[in-house]
Amino acid sequence: MVFEVDSYTVWQVIRAFALGFFSFVFALAIIPKFTDFMYRHQLWRKKDKDKSIDGQKLKVFTKFHGGEGTRVPRVGGLIVWVVPLLVAVIFYLLSLLNNDILSELNFLHRSQTWLPLFALVAASLLGLTDDLLQIKGKGKYIGGGLKLSWRIAIVGLIGLIGGWWFYAKLGVETIGIPGWGSLFVGWWLVPIFIVTMIATYGGSIIDGLDGLAGGTFATIFGAFAVISFFNLQYHLATFCLVLVGAILAFLWFNIPPARFYLGETGVMGLCATLTVITFFTDSLIVLPIIAFLLFLESGSVILQLLYKKFKKRKLFLAAPIHHHFEAKGWPHYKVTMRFWVIGGVMALVGVAIRLLG
Repeated sequence: MVFEVDSYTVWQVIRAFALGFFSFVFALAIIPKFTDFMYRHQLWRKKDKDKSIDGQKLKVFTKFHGGEGTRVPRVGGLIVWVVPLLVAVIFYLLSLLNNDILSELNFLHRSQTWLPLFALVAASLLGLTDDLLQIKGKGKYIGGGLKLSWRIAIVGLIGLIGGWWFYAKLGVETIGIPGWGSLFVGWWLVPIFIVTMIATYGGSIIDGLDGLAGGTFATIFGAFAVISFFNLQYHLATFCLVLVGAILAFLWFNIPPARFYLGETGVMGLCATLTVITFFTDSLIVLPIIAFLLFLESGSVILQLLYKKFKKRKLFLAAPIHHHFEAKGWPHYKVTMRFWVIGGVMALVGVAIRLLG
């Protein structure tokens, strides 16, 4: 069987990859000045993190990472949301010049990219607030910043707004099950959206090794770009690749030794956006597969806490699980690259399953 691809589809693919490349180059161009700014103003955590969320001493963590992040800026995540925002605004303004080619490069679209972009910026700004509190050493949370319960509550509120919008404004009442059909959930879509938002944010603890989070998120959004293409959501696919471009530029400077970290402004924005894109592409069922590493990381912490509570001992040498492998003697770069491989394979599996629908 031969599949014919029309010229319009070809152009949309070219546009998406071209803008993704532009995002990458644009981010690379501004990062050196941005890095100088972060170091000049000492935008790093002022309190060392030496306790886990259950209040116990982080013996394994401090053995491998004690004090190493003290003088590394933690607001590098600004790159992964400010650059896509600027790229979107730049090409929107250029489209107003009434030039046919420039108009075609605009990917701001009311039904596809407004809400994901809003979620990215809004959640990232909230995350930036937490980062600034940590930088100033304020707050009762370990290392400063907002307490975990407050952050979860904020993420849940974002989920409530997003879920309500999908249900009340967009009229979404079903969840697609690949190879089977659509499952009607009605107003239950709102709590499902909230739970998905919080669960996805739980995976943000993957930002614990140099390069690990950047490679993971680039793979995930790349996978959703593929799904968006198959859904004929070309503007959304372009948005995903613009995100990927910015994330890869961040990763260029985040591989060992990291020049800066994502911080809450990066992970909170990316996780919120991932949830929105998941529901836009009707891919909820395959999200745990495509974003397998995020759920593996958060799941390992939950299992560790439950095991310690009921068995009075650890299940893993350290949690999240990437620190467990460090404790077993794996070099941090080996952990990172093997996790990248696992994430890539699972993303391929998830995309293949989603396309059954």
